[in-house]
Amino acid sequence: QVQLVESGGGLVQPGGSLRLSCVASGSIPSINAMGWYRQAPGKQRELVATFMLGGTTNYADSVKGRFTIARDNAKNTVNLQMNSLKPEDTAVYFCRLYQLGKLYWGQGTQVTVSS
Repeated sequence: QVQLVESGGGLVQPGGSLRLSCVASGSIPSINAMGWYRQAPGKQRELVATFMLGGTTNYADSVKGRFTIARDNAKNTVNLQMNSLKPEDTAVYFCRLYQLGKLYWGQGTQVTVSS
């Protein structure tokens, strides 16, 4: 059974940085799409940044130049380095894994950007 566990959320001031981590456990083939989505109160869940099936990355326009996604395949981990955070980045951040036709989500980690 595949499980995703996120960590690294918290409260940060505008302009600050946070690093989120997601560790996948279970049967994880090498070919998968793993990344981060977020959901703010009253809004739909949206893409933040992800590795695609072919290994390329895809970022939301709103985070380009500020956020960086990285992965460690040996550890089944994907990290999201978030710099220059803005209040509008406040949301619950979810790790998402797509493999072999199935979709998995983590439980989410809260990121709050506020002074």
